[in-house]
Amino acid sequence: MTVQTTRSHNRGLANALGEMRDLLGDDNVLGQEEAAARYIDPYKVEDDAQFAPGGAVRPTSAEDVQEIVRIANRHIVALSPISTGRNNAYGGSAPRMAGAVVVDLGSMNRVLEVDEELGYALVEPGVSYLDLHAHLREIGSELWVDTADLGWGSVLGNALERGVGFTPYGDHFGHICGMEVVLPEGDLLRTGMGGIEGNNTWGAYKYGFGPYVDGLFSQSNLGIVTKIGIWLMKNPGGAKVFMVGVPREEDLEQCVDIVRELKLGGVIRNQCTVRHVLFDAATMLSKEQLYSEEGPVTPGGIREMQDRLDLGYWNLYAAVYGDEVEMQASLDKIASAYSVIPGARLYLPEDRPGPEGGVLRSRQQVMTGQPNLNELKLLEWIPNGGHIDVSPILPMKGADAWQQYQSMNARCRQYGHNYFSSFIFGNREIRHIATFLFDTESAPERENVLALAKQLVSDAADSGYGEYRGHIAMMDEIAATFSWNEHAQMRFYERLKDALDPNGVLAPGKQGVWPARLRTEREER
Repeated sequence: MTVQTTRSHNRGLANALGEMRDLLGDDNVLGQEEAAARYIDPYKVEDDAQFAPGGAVRPTSAEDVQEIVRIANRHIVALSPISTGRNNAYGGSAPRMAGAVVVDLGSMNRVLEVDEELGYALVEPGVSYLDLHAHLREIGSELWVDTADLGWGSVLGNALERGVGFTPYGDHFGHICGMEVVLPEGDLLRTGMGGIEGNNTWGAYKYGFGPYVDGLFSQSNLGIVTKIGIWLMKNPGGAKVFMVGVPREEDLEQCVDIVRELKLGGVIRNQCTVRHVLFDAATMLSKEQLYSEEGPVTPGGIREMQDRLDLGYWNLYAAVYGDEVEMQASLDKIASAYSVIPGARLYLPEDRPGPEGGVLRSRQQVMTGQPNLNELKLLEWIPNGGHIDVSPILPMKGADAWQQYQSMNARCRQYGHNYFSSFIFGNREIRHIATFLFDTESAPERENVLALAKQLVSDAADSGYGEYRGHIAMMDEIAATFSWNEHAQMRFYERLKDALDPNGVLAPGKQGVWPARLRTEREER
């Protein structure tokens, strides 16, 4: 949704930015043109103007954020908070609504506390996985940070978007304990035990007294989170990361069912992943280096890559933790479980010392708390590479994974794309992260990939699978798929939005939730 530009809107925006300059100084406030060049979707799928900001501000404290929110309310100016702005494949740092002022929290980048005994840290929004890892090593901590695929992202921001990592602490939102939140009219809230003056358990006990409200600030536009407690993993004493390659396309269903039994039985404890051969290939070499023909890679071409790179058609990456006896016993169970699939092979990193072992070595890092940027190699698959992700949630059952794969693969072929994906295993669910690469300099490709992504969202919903996350260009469509009982969820979200944010200034349209004044405007159009 774009906002009609009016004189009153421009005057309110100019006045608000003027007051914000008085608060923060000229260096920490950007005008419309400068902000539009900086706060963008790096892999844009729409015209630049569709999500162009009206300005940007860089606060350095929660008190700054409170005053920014109060100024926005006085002038009815929309705000769009970001942490490090690395929400790539879902819109990057661009606001959901054109004309919103980006509130860039990247300068709030302090690790405020590390409790070695209880295993948690208190961090601000600008702290990345790389930052937290470096801080832990600097102070001699034995704690591990659970990192997303790319270590440059915000610990706080990724957790609030319900992102994932790959140790047993991979459910990032699930490991938040305590938040500090600036509410939409400027009040400051601390959740959980943070409501006690001089509390000593804010980072240790999530729930406090009364309703548990932290979830209201996850993927929401009901507050700006300025601090979180995040639980960290104690060094388990040892870790062995491994890969199991299964050779045939049709092995997926059995592979997933084996992972489920190993996960529920406690043999595999981390958030492991099963990746398609093309996904692995693209993080090793470019398409040009592997395939000479135009268009999508054919099934025969995929098999040739599989042989050349010594990969399975599907490749499981997981880890076992503990002492040597514990780890070897677990590996023996895993090898036995996969022996029922003809041709399945288990590798440790030392079994793949050459270039073909690069993915396993990268997985070894993230599964042992070491952030990196290795997955950026994926974007070198094609010139000017960008990607958009579609992310339905599946039950942890092989039949569902196989159905989703077949449906998505057929639709990709229809639109002239290859299927790239990873299945990330949580507790009893799978995040099916389907990645679509495109040339960001080609308008037809951008239009095509967005149309494909929207079609896949609809296809998944028709089969009963909902997205857990979505690109800003698809948030309304994704929200509309949650339609049970005449969209009861959305009606509830709107009631909360109107009660907490009566002026509708905070991130309008995020997750498809619009404030009353803009809902009316949309209906009139």
